[in-house]
Amino acid sequence: MAYEDRTYHGIQGVGDDEDEWQPARLLVEKPEDGPTQRENVTVLHELVAKDADELGGFGWGYNGGGTSRAAAAILADALDLGDPDECGMSMVAYPQDDTLVALREDFCIDVLSLRWARGWYVQRGITDLPAALRDLPPLVHIDV
Repeated sequence: MAYEDRTYHGIQGVGDDEDEWQPARLLVEKPEDGPTQRENVTVLHELVAKDADELGGFGWGYNGGGTSRAAAAILADALDLGDPDECGMSMVAYPQDDTLVALREDFCIDVLSLRWARGWYVQRGITDLPAALRDLPPLVHIDV
């Protein structure tokens, strides 16, 4: 697969009835105007959470099973590894690949939970951050 700029857009599940639970969705998008723009977006495909009714589907903003499932789906797609269950990154399929599982869990912490939480504080102009958010290591950009 050739490199392609993609954005992974999580949509929290809400049905027609506000009280009806729907599984969260992850859309893989190609933004035309940059990764943070919500206009001129082409949806390339949707990542599907297997057994969403049983296991709860995708999640983010906390560290738990839904976040691990979202991380596995995003990383497997971004790294072109195929199905998270088959490449060893899933929480429920075996055998598991120790390196991919460690990558999945670090992605959960750095991207889908704590860094997300720090962004939430910053967007609201709150400067008094909890210690866990103040002490995150800086992001490192590596040119390859």
